[in-house]
Amino acid sequence: MEFLPIFLNIREKKCVVVGGGEVALRKASLLLRAGAAIHIVAASLNDELRKLCSAHACTIIEREFADADLSGATLVVAATDDSETNERVSVIAAKHSIPVNVVDQPHLCSFIMPSIVDRSPLVVAISSGGSSPILTRKLKELNESMIPGRIDKLAELLGSYRERVRSEIGGFSERARFWEDVLDSEIPELVYNGQDDQARSALDNWLS
Repeated sequence: MEFLPIFLNIREKKCVVVGGGEVALRKASLLLRAGAAIHIVAASLNDELRKLCSAHACTIIEREFADADLSGATLVVAATDDSETNERVSVIAAKHSIPVNVVDQPHLCSFIMPSIVDRSPLVVAISSGGSSPILTRKLKELNESMIPGRIDKLAELLGSYRERVRSEIGGFSERARFWEDVLDSEIPELVYNGQDDQARSALDNWLS
């Protein structure tokens, strides 16, 4: 395994995107979905990125990248078309142990961006370690077609019972069996069919 797959909490944390073009826009949009406090560093920004920053109160530093821009950052993405700038961002980030992604230059990255199927709170991340982006895209499409459309509602329902199950069922293995039985029951299909009240009632019955 070349990269350790993790999910990083960046909510309200400073995340720096170096670059002002289309790629920087895509990366900033993704980070905003995870609740990041975005800082854009670029000599110039395209109109769409500027609008995004305005809509989400992002910090804009409109000049060339400086080492101090990474002060206090939790994460940084280099998305410029200048390889020297990208390499410099990577070096400074590594010096300060800040996770860094350099777009299309995996040898400069300490983490990579996977393909994402977002059914929050359920998120599926797919990666080939940068070796085959087309394959990961195809697998993403396959997952999107196979995952039920309301699986997010099922995850929310199960999550709302988590503490109650923990308090009423003592052992870890017993809790695991309970959740496995629930997922093998009629409850998922009730949720997928929009019968949320019936699903909740059935879950209450399973727990009692």
